[in-house]
Amino acid sequence: MSESAPEIFDRHLRRIRRDRAACLFRDHDFLRRHMEEELLDRLDGVKRTFAHALDLGVADGVLAAALRGRGIRVTTADPGFDFAHASGGVLCDEDHLPFADASFDLVISAGGLESVNDLPGALTLIRRVLQPDGLFLAVFPGAGTLAMLKGAMIAADMATGKSVYARIHPQIDVRAGGDLLARAGFALPVSDGLSLAVRYSDIFTLFADLRGMGLTNLLPSTRTPLTRTWLTAVAAAFADRADLDGKVSERFDLVCLTAWSPGPEQPLPARRGSATTSLAAALKPRN
Repeated sequence: MSESAPEIFDRHLRRIRRDRAACLFRDHDFLRRHMEEELLDRLDGVKRTFAHALDLGVADGVLAAALRGRGIRVTTADPGFDFAHASGGVLCDEDHLPFADASFDLVISAGGLESVNDLPGALTLIRRVLQPDGLFLAVFPGAGTLAMLKGAMIAADMATGKSVYARIHPQIDVRAGGDLLARAGFALPVSDGLSLAVRYSDIFTLFADLRGMGLTNLLPSTRTPLTRTWLTAVAAAFADRADLDGKVSERFDLVCLTAWSPGPEQPLPARRGSATTSLAAALKPRN
Protein backbone atom coordinates (compact mmCIF):
# COMPACT_ATOMS: atom_id res chain seq x y z
CA MET A 1 0.00 0.00 0.00
CA SER A 2 1.41 3.40 -1.01
CA GLU A 3 2.12 6.02 1.62
CA SER A 4 0.47 9.40 1.85
CA ALA A 5 2.48 12.59 1.50
CA PRO A 6 2.39 13.28 5.28
CA GLU A 7 3.65 9.75 5.98
CA ILE A 8 6.52 10.18 3.52
CA PHE A 9 7.37 13.53 5.11
CA ASP A 10 7.30 11.97 8.59
CA ARG A 11 9.68 9.24 7.45
CA HIS A 12 12.05 11.81 5.96
CA LEU A 13 11.93 13.95 9.10
CA ARG A 14 12.65 10.92 11.29
CA ARG A 15 15.72 10.18 9.16
CA ILE A 16 16.98 13.73 9.52
CA ARG A 17 16.61 13.60 13.29
CA ARG A 18 18.45 10.28 13.50
CA ASP A 19 21.28 11.74 11.43
CA ARG A 20 21.46 14.81 13.66
CA ALA A 21 21.64 12.54 16.70
CA ALA A 22 24.52 10.58 15.15
CA CYS A 23 26.75 13.65 15.47
CA LEU A 24 25.95 14.12 19.16
CA PHE A 25 25.17 10.61 20.31
CA ARG A 26 28.32 9.88 22.33
CA ASP A 27 27.53 12.75 24.72
CA HIS A 28 23.89 11.69 25.24
CA ASP A 29 23.91 7.89 25.09
CA PHE A 30 22.98 7.05 28.70
CA LEU A 31 19.45 5.85 27.88
CA ARG A 32 20.69 3.69 25.00
CA ARG A 33 23.36 2.14 27.25
CA HIS A 34 20.71 1.40 29.90
CA MET A 35 18.45 -0.30 27.34
CA GLU A 36 21.34 -2.30 25.86
CA GLU A 37 22.33 -3.63 29.28
CA GLU A 38 18.76 -4.71 29.93
CA LEU A 39 18.53 -6.50 26.58
CA LEU A 40 21.85 -8.30 27.03
CA ASP A 41 20.87 -9.42 30.54
CA ARG A 42 17.65 -10.88 29.16
CA LEU A 43 19.44 -12.50 26.26
CA ASP A 44 22.02 -14.09 28.54
CA GLY A 45 19.16 -15.60 30.53
CA VAL A 46 17.90 -17.54 27.50
CA LYS A 47 19.27 -21.08 27.50
CA ARG A 48 19.91 -21.45 23.79
CA THR A 49 22.31 -20.16 21.18
CA PHE A 50 21.60 -17.88 18.24
CA ALA A 51 23.31 -17.84 14.88
CA HIS A 52 22.12 -14.72 13.06
CA ALA A 53 20.68 -11.58 14.69
CA LEU A 54 19.14 -8.40 13.32
CA ASP A 55 20.07 -5.34 15.38
CA LEU A 56 17.14 -3.08 14.51
CA GLY A 57 18.00 0.54 15.20
CA VAL A 58 21.74 -0.06 15.46
CA ALA A 59 22.67 3.51 16.51
CA ASP A 60 26.39 3.60 17.35
CA GLY A 61 26.89 -0.17 17.03
CA VAL A 62 27.75 -0.97 20.67
CA LEU A 63 24.95 -3.53 20.98
CA ALA A 64 25.89 -5.16 17.68
CA ALA A 65 29.49 -5.47 18.88
CA ALA A 66 28.33 -7.11 22.11
CA LEU A 67 26.29 -9.65 20.14
CA ARG A 68 29.26 -10.44 17.90
CA GLY A 69 31.32 -10.91 21.04
CA ARG A 70 28.89 -13.68 21.95
CA GLY A 71 29.58 -15.45 18.66
CA ILE A 72 26.44 -14.25 16.87
CA ARG A 73 26.50 -13.07 13.27
CA VAL A 74 24.80 -9.65 13.16
CA THR A 75 23.02 -7.72 10.42
CA THR A 76 22.43 -4.09 11.33
CA ALA A 77 19.69 -1.69 10.26
CA ASP A 78 18.71 1.85 11.15
CA PRO A 79 16.26 4.50 9.88
CA GLY A 80 19.10 7.04 9.92
CA PHE A 81 21.60 7.09 7.05
CA ASP A 82 24.63 7.94 9.19
CA PHE A 83 24.01 5.18 11.74
CA ALA A 84 23.26 2.61 9.04
CA HIS A 85 26.30 3.58 6.94
CA ALA A 86 28.71 3.62 9.90
CA SER A 87 27.67 0.08 10.87
CA GLY A 88 27.74 -1.26 7.31
CA GLY A 89 24.04 -1.93 7.66
CA VAL A 90 20.75 -1.41 5.90
CA LEU A 91 18.87 1.89 5.77
CA CYS A 92 15.23 1.14 6.63
CA ASP A 93 12.41 1.88 9.04
CA GLU A 94 11.07 -0.77 11.37
CA ASP A 95 7.74 -0.85 9.53
CA HIS A 96 9.42 -1.22 6.11
CA LEU A 97 11.86 -4.11 6.56
CA PRO A 98 13.50 -5.28 3.29
CA PHE A 99 14.54 -8.71 4.58
CA ALA A 100 13.21 -12.08 3.44
CA ASP A 101 10.96 -14.12 5.68
CA ALA A 102 12.74 -16.35 8.23
CA SER A 103 16.10 -14.55 7.79
CA PHE A 104 17.08 -14.36 11.47
CA ASP A 105 16.74 -16.38 14.65
CA LEU A 106 17.06 -13.24 16.81
CA VAL A 107 15.75 -9.69 16.35
CA ILE A 108 16.82 -7.18 18.99
CA SER A 109 15.92 -3.50 19.27
CA ALA A 110 17.13 -0.91 21.80
CA GLY A 111 14.87 2.07 21.22
CA GLY A 112 13.25 3.25 18.00
CA LEU A 113 9.90 1.48 18.15
CA GLU A 114 8.45 4.37 20.17
CA SER A 115 8.42 6.63 17.08
CA VAL A 116 7.41 4.18 14.33
CA ASN A 117 4.41 5.30 12.27
CA ASP A 118 2.90 1.80 12.14
CA LEU A 119 3.94 -0.16 15.22
CA PRO A 120 1.50 -3.08 14.65
CA GLY A 121 2.82 -3.40 11.10
CA ALA A 122 6.42 -3.23 12.33
CA LEU A 123 5.84 -6.04 14.83
CA THR A 124 4.20 -8.18 12.15
CA LEU A 125 7.20 -7.70 9.85
CA ILE A 126 9.60 -8.51 12.68
CA ARG A 127 7.74 -11.74 13.35
CA ARG A 128 7.90 -12.62 9.64
CA VAL A 129 11.67 -12.10 9.34
CA LEU A 130 12.21 -14.41 12.32
CA GLN A 131 12.73 -18.10 11.79
CA PRO A 132 10.33 -20.47 13.55
CA ASP A 133 11.08 -20.38 17.28
CA GLY A 134 13.13 -17.21 16.82
CA LEU A 135 13.38 -14.67 19.62
CA PHE A 136 12.36 -11.00 19.61
CA LEU A 137 13.69 -8.67 22.32
CA ALA A 138 12.99 -4.95 22.45
CA VAL A 139 13.09 -2.04 24.87
CA PHE A 140 11.78 1.46 24.16
CA PRO A 141 10.43 4.50 26.04
CA GLY A 142 6.75 4.04 26.79
CA ALA A 143 3.80 5.64 28.54
CA GLY A 144 4.78 7.74 31.54
CA THR A 145 8.06 8.88 29.99
CA LEU A 146 8.85 12.61 30.33
CA ALA A 147 5.92 13.33 32.64
CA MET A 148 7.55 16.49 34.01
CA LEU A 149 8.27 17.80 30.52
CA LYS A 150 4.73 17.10 29.35
CA GLY A 151 3.29 18.91 32.35
CA ALA A 152 5.55 21.90 31.80
CA MET A 153 4.58 22.12 28.13
CA ILE A 154 0.87 22.07 28.95
CA ALA A 155 1.42 24.79 31.55
CA ALA A 156 3.35 26.89 29.02
CA ASP A 157 0.61 26.50 26.40
CA MET A 158 -1.98 27.70 28.90
CA ALA A 159 0.18 30.55 30.21
CA THR A 160 0.79 31.93 26.70
CA GLY A 161 -2.80 31.53 25.53
CA LYS A 162 -2.01 28.78 23.02
CA SER A 163 -4.05 25.70 22.34
CA VAL A 164 -2.82 22.71 24.34
CA TYR A 165 -0.94 20.53 21.85
CA ALA A 166 0.01 16.87 22.10
CA ARG A 167 3.72 17.63 21.79
CA ILE A 168 4.91 14.16 22.78
CA HIS A 169 4.62 11.23 20.38
CA PRO A 170 1.82 8.78 21.41
CA GLN A 171 3.26 6.33 23.90
CA ILE A 172 2.63 2.61 24.37
CA ASP A 173 2.10 1.20 27.86
CA VAL A 174 3.06 -2.26 29.10
CA ARG A 175 -0.41 -3.76 28.62
CA ALA A 176 -0.72 -2.44 25.07
CA GLY A 177 2.73 -3.84 24.29
CA GLY A 178 1.60 -7.36 25.16
CA ASP A 179 -1.61 -6.96 23.17
CA LEU A 180 0.32 -5.77 20.11
CA LEU A 181 2.66 -8.76 20.29
CA ALA A 182 -0.30 -11.14 20.35
CA ARG A 183 -1.98 -9.34 17.45
CA ALA A 184 1.22 -9.59 15.42
CA GLY A 185 1.17 -13.38 15.76
CA PHE A 186 3.95 -13.87 18.30
CA ALA A 187 3.96 -16.84 20.65
CA LEU A 188 4.62 -16.61 24.40
CA PRO A 189 4.47 -12.78 24.46
CA VAL A 190 5.68 -10.98 27.58
CA SER A 191 5.54 -7.24 28.15
CA ASP A 192 6.93 -5.63 31.30
CA GLY A 193 8.40 -2.33 32.34
CA LEU A 194 11.23 -0.60 34.16
CA SER A 195 12.03 3.02 34.97
CA LEU A 196 15.06 5.24 34.88
CA ALA A 197 15.09 8.56 36.76
CA VAL A 198 17.37 11.35 35.55
CA ARG A 199 17.80 14.67 37.36
CA TYR A 200 18.04 17.92 35.39
CA SER A 201 19.05 21.38 36.52
CA ASP A 202 17.07 23.01 33.68
CA ILE A 203 14.85 22.12 30.75
CA PHE A 204 17.44 23.03 28.12
CA THR A 205 19.77 20.27 29.31
CA LEU A 206 16.86 17.86 28.88
CA PHE A 207 16.20 19.24 25.38
CA ALA A 208 19.87 18.66 24.50
CA ASP A 209 19.66 15.05 25.67
CA LEU A 210 16.50 14.42 23.64
CA ARG A 211 18.08 15.88 20.49
CA GLY A 212 21.29 13.93 21.07
CA MET A 213 19.36 10.67 21.47
CA GLY A 214 17.08 11.31 18.47
CA LEU A 215 14.02 11.40 20.74
CA THR A 216 12.62 14.77 19.77
CA ASN A 217 9.00 14.72 18.67
CA LEU A 218 7.66 14.04 15.17
CA LEU A 219 4.13 15.38 15.65
CA PRO A 220 2.83 18.11 13.30
CA SER A 221 2.26 20.53 16.20
CA THR A 222 6.01 20.69 16.85
CA ARG A 223 6.84 21.80 13.31
CA THR A 224 5.73 25.37 14.00
CA PRO A 225 8.42 27.68 15.39
CA LEU A 226 8.53 27.99 19.16
CA THR A 227 8.46 31.58 20.35
CA ARG A 228 10.81 33.04 22.93
CA THR A 229 7.78 33.76 25.13
CA TRP A 230 6.73 30.10 25.05
CA LEU A 231 10.27 28.85 25.74
CA THR A 232 10.54 31.19 28.72
CA ALA A 233 7.19 29.93 30.04
CA VAL A 234 8.06 26.24 29.62
CA ALA A 235 11.44 26.73 31.29
CA ALA A 236 9.76 28.40 34.25
CA ALA A 237 7.08 25.70 34.48
CA PHE A 238 9.76 23.00 34.42
CA ALA A 239 11.75 24.77 37.13
CA ASP A 240 8.61 24.96 39.29
CA ARG A 241 8.69 21.14 39.43
CA ALA A 242 12.17 21.06 40.98
CA ASP A 243 13.01 19.36 44.26
CA LEU A 244 14.60 21.24 47.16
CA ASP A 245 18.02 20.97 45.55
CA GLY A 246 16.79 22.84 42.47
CA LYS A 247 16.82 19.80 40.15
CA VAL A 248 13.86 18.18 38.42
CA SER A 249 13.61 14.39 38.52
CA GLU A 250 12.46 13.27 35.07
CA ARG A 251 11.51 9.69 34.32
CA PHE A 252 12.00 7.42 31.35
CA ASP A 253 9.50 4.55 31.69
CA LEU A 254 10.63 1.73 29.43
CA VAL A 255 8.51 -1.01 27.87
CA CYS A 256 10.32 -4.34 27.51
CA LEU A 257 9.01 -6.86 24.98
CA THR A 258 9.95 -10.54 24.80
CA ALA A 259 8.28 -12.92 22.35
CA TRP A 260 8.94 -15.89 20.08
CA SER A 261 8.08 -16.60 16.51
CA PRO A 262 5.71 -19.59 16.50
CA GLY A 263 7.54 -22.90 16.26
CA PRO A 264 6.54 -26.57 16.27
CA GLU A 265 8.32 -27.42 19.55
CA GLN A 266 6.95 -24.57 21.66
CA PRO A 267 4.60 -25.34 24.56
CA LEU A 268 0.99 -24.54 23.75
CA PRO A 269 -1.75 -23.37 26.12
CA ALA A 270 -4.29 -26.02 27.09
CA ARG A 271 -7.47 -26.18 25.03
CA ARG A 272 -10.21 -24.02 26.52
CA GLY A 273 -12.53 -26.13 28.71
CA SER A 274 -10.08 -29.02 29.02
CA ALA A 275 -9.39 -28.59 32.74
CA THR A 276 -10.28 -31.54 34.96
CA THR A 277 -10.29 -29.60 38.25
CA SER A 278 -12.38 -26.52 39.03
CA LEU A 279 -10.78 -23.32 40.29
CA ALA A 280 -12.91 -23.50 43.44
CA ALA A 281 -11.56 -26.96 44.23
CA ALA A 282 -7.99 -25.86 43.62
CA LEU A 283 -8.40 -22.94 46.04
CA LYS A 284 -10.16 -24.97 48.71
CA PRO A 285 -8.09 -25.12 51.94
CA ARG A 286 -6.50 -28.47 52.69
CA ASN A 287 -6.96 -30.11 56.11
